[in-house]
Amino acid sequence: MVADASHEVYVDTILETIRQAAAVRGTGIAERTHEYLTTKIREGKAIIALYEETFAGFTYIESWGNKQYVATSGLIVHPDFRGLGLAKRIKQASFQLARLRWPKAKLFSLTSGGAVMKMNTELGYVPVTFNELTDDDAFWKGCEGCTNHSILMAKERKFCICTAMLYDPMDPKNIKREQERQFF
Repeated sequence: MVADASHEVYVDTILETIRQAAAVRGTGIAERTHEYLTTKIREGKAIIALYEETFAGFTYIESWGNKQYVATSGLIVHPDFRGLGLAKRIKQASFQLARLRWPKAKLFSLTSGGAVMKMNTELGYVPVTFNELTDDDAFWKGCEGCTNHSILMAKERKFCICTAMLYDPMDPKNIKREQERQFF
């Protein structure tokens, strides 16, 4: 579901789940502040999954480059709910939310996780070079919380450990895919 102010009580749990996942995976997951996630929730830019009153998963979206680009970020599923297909459902919900809010924007995702790459591919994302993403400095500042930030900066924001993936709504394949999905 789209998160709202009533879900702010879960922010600490979301942040802790992200921290634990980063430690276990040993890969870069950019850390976000409590205030940042709270803002995404209040702005209606977050998807949260609950089982009764228990946190199960989360992601958020943000527009960049004068709303020409939208990033889907912070996809996390609590360990107790992994292996159930929940991440895919959350990813699909964030995709739909982004497409509804910014129908002409290009959606992008930076990930080092194979499961997210597979989900992105199923939605119509394709791997791209970093220079095909937003040049909005505010977006790239968000990478400062990632353990791989030094690599990104050493490569002048052209390469990193993550794979950049882009969904272009004007790509004929994606136009057809959306007609088949009947999202709109």
